[in-house]
Order: sequence, then C-alpha cells, then structure tokens
Amino acid sequence: MAKIIGGVGTSHIPAIGGAIHKGLQDQPYWKPFFSGFPPVRDWLATARPDVVVLFYNDHGLNFFLDKMPTFAVGAAPQYISADEGWGIPTQPPVAGNLDLSWHVIETLIDAEFDVVTCQEMLVDHACTLPLKLLWPEGEVPVQIVPVCINTVQFPLPKASRVYALGQAVGRAIASWDSDRRVAVVASGGLSHQLDGERAGFINKPFDLQFLDSLESNPQWATQFSVHELVEKSGTQGVELLMWLAMRGALTAAGPKVRRIHTNYHIPISNTATAVMALEAA
Repeated sequence: MAKIIGGVGTSHIPAIGGAIHKGLQDQPYWKPFFSGFPPVRDWLATARPDVVVLFYNDHGLNFFLDKMPTFAVGAAPQYISADEGWGIPTQPPVAGNLDLSWHVIETLIDAEFDVVTCQEMLVDHACTLPLKLLWPEGEVPVQIVPVCINTVQFPLPKASRVYALGQAVGRAIASWDSDRRVAVVASGGLSHQLDGERAGFINKPFDLQFLDSLESNPQWATQFSVHELVEKSGTQGVELLMWLAMRGALTAAGPKVRRIHTNYHIPISNTATAVMALEAA
C-alpha cells in the first residue's frame, strides 16, 4: 500500500510568483516569508514523495461564479497553468497520477461525497505556486492529484465537512495499491480580507491558535460555522479550510503528527502568510 509521509501547508498569494520571477527573495520585504521554506525543502528531500495530493481553491481560471463546484478532483494526465493577468510566468505542465486520481474519486463517491471529476483541468497560482515554493529548482519532481475546494462563492462547505473530506482522501491514499510515497499539500490563507469594510483585516491570535491546533487538536476549527470562520479569519481567510483538509488526510496514517517546521509572517499583500510541515506518525 502507499505511504503517507506527511503534509505541508503554505500561502499562495500571486505576488509571491512575481517576487520569484524578479528574484526578490532576499529583499527585506520578502525575506521573512521565503526564509521559512528551506527547512521544509530539506525535509521533503529526505522524505522523497513521489506524488502530491494538493488541496487548493480555484480563482476563476478553471471554475467561475456561474459554475462553482463545492469539491472537484482532477483526473488528467497533466495539468496546465495559464495567464491569470497577474504577470506571473506560466509554469510547465505538471504530470498527474491517473491511478491515484481515480482511486480517490471512487473512494469519495463511496463515502457519499458527490465530487466533480475533471479529466481536463487548468490550474492557477493556488496550485502552481506551492509546487514552485517547495521545489524551486528545475521541473517539479512529483506527480499531483489536485483537489479543489470552493472557498470563493457561498454557500461554502462547513469546516467539519471539509475535515471529513480530508479524512476520506487520506483513506484513499492509504488503501492505494502502490508502493508510492505521498505527501499532502494545502494551499491558501491564512487570515486576510481583500475587499469591503474590513479590507486589510488580519487576525494573528486566531492564526497562531489554528496552526497549533493542526498539530495537537486537528478538529478544533470544526466547531466554527462558515460565517464564524469568515468573522475570525476574513472573507478570503476561509482558505484555511485547505489546511484542515490536509490535516484530516494525515489521520489515515495515525492520530498524531510531528511538527517539522512552522513559519508565520505578516503581512504580504495584506495577508497573513505561513508555511508548516507535519510528518505523519
């Protein structure tokens, strides 16, 4: 059976892609963010994942407001990015793993999650930037299975439902008849609001409590309704649901995890940013 090695959560702000393209990683504004990644990259180099299951939210490249699935799973041989208008260079296509994709889809359907199956799928910065941050040199050395969760248009899925989705994905990975090593990546957040009366809102105490809970009490955030999460983290801060799904997936490898590294920094583009690596017990 496949082995779940652990999970990584990271922010995915488009400006990060611009900073990488312009080589600004060591400038004072950017250095506190980028300096959080070398320990995570070192761990990945040792853990050697073959496949990444990536929880992310689409920003209108593949799905738009007229067609916004709650949960969608990629089942494509490769995933292509396109120009989103941010000035971020497009990345080379990333290979998919069809066998794991279909196993995840079938497992989720059996668990009564009505997912959208995407045999062609464009991926935006929420998918490409984490891969570039974790493997900055050369081609991405892993295959991916993208799992898109709606955090853009209401109604949004409840935190408890997203956690259960992650658990089901974890069970699918653990039961996959393969000797591959699988990492789970969450892309998004943390607290931020880009529009409205609370534009610029950041909630550092809540972010830090949420990060701690992922290690010691992964169901902590499921006590909150979607509207409560928006109040605590901002309208775009609900992207923390990706982190919750990632942590749910790790339960398939055991109830406990070991924190490898965490870096939290505010602000980048009015967003609280973080990276965290958790090793499966």
